[in-house]
Amino acid sequence: MWKLLFLTTCLLLGGCHNVDVDHYRETQPRLDLREFFSVPVDAWGMFQKRGGEVVKRFHVRILGRSEGERLILDERFTYSDGSTQKRVWTLTPDGLGRWRGRAADVVGEARGEVAGNTFRWRYTLSLPVEEDVYEVQLDDWMYLIDENTLANRSFMSKFGVEVGQITLFFRRQIAGEGARR
Repeated sequence: MWKLLFLTTCLLLGGCHNVDVDHYRETQPRLDLREFFSVPVDAWGMFQKRGGEVVKRFHVRILGRSEGERLILDERFTYSDGSTQKRVWTLTPDGLGRWRGRAADVVGEARGEVAGNTFRWRYTLSLPVEEDVYEVQLDDWMYLIDENTLANRSFMSKFGVEVGQITLFFRRQIAGEGARR
């Protein structure tokens, strides 16, 4: 009985970190995804296990472009262990402030909403780990800090239990700075 109570409490507490994205509707500066990704973007991040241990660090180079109403984000990852990965997102507007998205390693469709300086993006990712592939849920929260800087905090879960977090900082390439790698 106490095990069931403990598990139920953990699951309920795990969902308490989510604030509705509408909470940020009046925050400034306002995030415009198409505008932010209209120039090359570099990002740096890390994945931490639930207990806080940093497992991987990485750099991402993102090239965005518009194709009609769609926003294409071509992401190239370089990890601290030397491995690389490519993900190409196709985002489509889905009403005022809402977006839908697809990528090759995303199961089904991602859904997101922009409000003020914040973008919440939720999806299921096929995550390769050694010889296995796991389907994990990601709940990304992105916050525009200034016109060139975006901070991202992602919560990764499996079966509703948090298994880790991703912290990521995006920086738009400012004219005259040149490519950073």
